[in-house]
Amino acid sequence: MADAHPTPVPFRGGGFRPVRVRGVGIAVFVVLVALAEWGTRTGFISSLTLPRPSDVGATLIDLARSGMLWTHLVPSLTRLAVGSVLGVSAGIGVGVLIGLFSLIRAGLIPLVAALFPIPKIALLPLFVIWFGIDEGSKYALIALGTFTPTVVATYGAVDNVDRTLIRMGQSFGLRWWSIVRKIVLPGALPGILSGLRISVAIGIILLVAAEMLGAEYGIGAYILQAGALYDLERLFAGVVILSALGVATSAAIGWAERRLLAWRS
Repeated sequence: MADAHPTPVPFRGGGFRPVRVRGVGIAVFVVLVALAEWGTRTGFISSLTLPRPSDVGATLIDLARSGMLWTHLVPSLTRLAVGSVLGVSAGIGVGVLIGLFSLIRAGLIPLVAALFPIPKIALLPLFVIWFGIDEGSKYALIALGTFTPTVVATYGAVDNVDRTLIRMGQSFGLRWWSIVRKIVLPGALPGILSGLRISVAIGIILLVAAEMLGAEYGIGAYILQAGALYDLERLFAGVVILSALGVATSAAIGWAERRLLAWRS
């Protein structure tokens, strides 16, 4: 006679399922800052090499109180947002087309392969000639820098969609557009969002490079001014702002992943 109350078997693949562990990242950050503070106060770390974290924090507070933080941060956020939206939107569109159509793949893959390894910072003088030294060249540089990795991540994600699911949709008589909308795009979304993290990080790097050339305001211009004066507190304050910007964009993408990919859990 079968047991009326069978013993549940634990899911052995649970170790491969990511689980959120709160507080560990913050604890590591606090320990590193505390070590840097101790090292600079005791003289173990030279003040010419690394400023005290407390002095950097005081500089950030002064920036916020004086309003200069927002004077530099708002233009940077605007440039990053406009350039990234243009590059990512075009990259996702082109990547999906490459993944779906063989003719487009044959025509564009060599072009993407040629553009991808080019250091986009090297193209900044060319963009200045084409679009001027104002905002146009900065938008174009960030857009191109986020476009190519997004294209590669997107068509790779489309290629990795389980073909069994596509055949199953065909067997149920789904139309081509329905298969793309209900199977291909949802299946490719995890890879697209993962590629988006890399694209935005590249966008931040190019933002700083663009602002160091011909920008009066912006985090990159602020860091350049601090470096010219060898003001390490201001320089590291700018670096902290960029780091916080990267963490914030990564958190925003993580939030989007949890909402859009809730069906995976």
